[in-house]
Amino acid sequence: MRKIVHLTSAHPRNDTRIFIKQCRTLAAHGYDVTLVVADNRGDERREGVTILDVGRQPGLIKRVFTTTRRVRDRALGLDADIYQLHDPELLLVGLALKRRGKQVIFDSHEDVPRQLLGKPYLGPVSSRVLALMFALAERYACARFDGIIAATPFIRDKFLKFKPGTVDVNNFPLVGELENAAPWSHKHLEVCYVGGIGEIRGIRELVAAGGHLQSQARINLVGKFSEPAIEAEVKSSAGWSRVNELGFLERAGVRDVLARSLAGIVTFHRLPNHVDAHPTKMFEYMSAGIPVIASDFPLWRDIIEGNGCGICVDPANPRAIATAIDHLTTHPEQARQMGENGRRAVLNHYNWTVQARKLTDFYGALSHVRHAVAHV
Repeated sequence: MRKIVHLTSAHPRNDTRIFIKQCRTLAAHGYDVTLVVADNRGDERREGVTILDVGRQPGLIKRVFTTTRRVRDRALGLDADIYQLHDPELLLVGLALKRRGKQVIFDSHEDVPRQLLGKPYLGPVSSRVLALMFALAERYACARFDGIIAATPFIRDKFLKFKPGTVDVNNFPLVGELENAAPWSHKHLEVCYVGGIGEIRGIRELVAAGGHLQSQARINLVGKFSEPAIEAEVKSSAGWSRVNELGFLERAGVRDVLARSLAGIVTFHRLPNHVDAHPTKMFEYMSAGIPVIASDFPLWRDIIEGNGCGICVDPANPRAIATAIDHLTTHPEQARQMGENGRRAVLNHYNWTVQARKLTDFYGALSHVRHAVAHV
């Protein structure tokens, strides 16, 4: 049995992509799977996966330096066959593992250089310099790794330019996980946003849209604010009176919110790292059978309008967001049909079952390469 270790210094142990999808899938296919995390919740074994905790350090600087060193030391002590890295700060850890003859995979959840270009606090010059520096470091490290897994086709194509065999394993939903059998007539006059809450994810415009609503619709807000100043600003605005603040919810709680909502919203700002992304929440809304109100990026429009499962709007225009909410909440039969179209698209294409096969095929190919090298 081949031993696989997944490493993260930033994500929680119950991360949907890392644990719920990838670790559980690999364990179910007969691999010995360990997940190293840094969340201060201790060691445990769950659903066939051993979880080891190196302890959380407060602040970004300590995470990048102290936590990554602890992750590295724990990884070296496990003596696994394959290591999969889930955070960009672990690239140096990957190089250390390669020097010890290990197979190393980098799982690129985001296009980090493009993400840096969209950080408003860096400034235009600093963001370009940091993006270039990271791109060079990323290329150097990843060219030496044994494989790259990318979260989207766009990221895959970036790595394919210098790393043949890169595969995209998309964050598509688990079939049935977020579905609810309640009839459409049981829906409340509500829409929802689920995910991290921040300026670049459109929270200011979404709350402002609440002040422009002509219907009696309310906005269910699920997640945590990442910026205290933005949180204080939107909570003092007129549109906040239309918001149901629900905080962070586990998956069962998210399913319940989706079940009572008439639509899901994902109106991210038009930033380099957003326009070519596959936002997980968009596909989860579709899997739950509710229409999507999404930013009108070409890629997103192709998915939403191509499957007839929602409305695309200008994410910078609160009135346009409000108009879309009003339309779906006052045209329930059209909203129900859009929701059914989205669920059908997930069942046929945008689901984890398809992506799980890509993941296990990728690992199988790595095992064959290792076996062939061992017998040379």
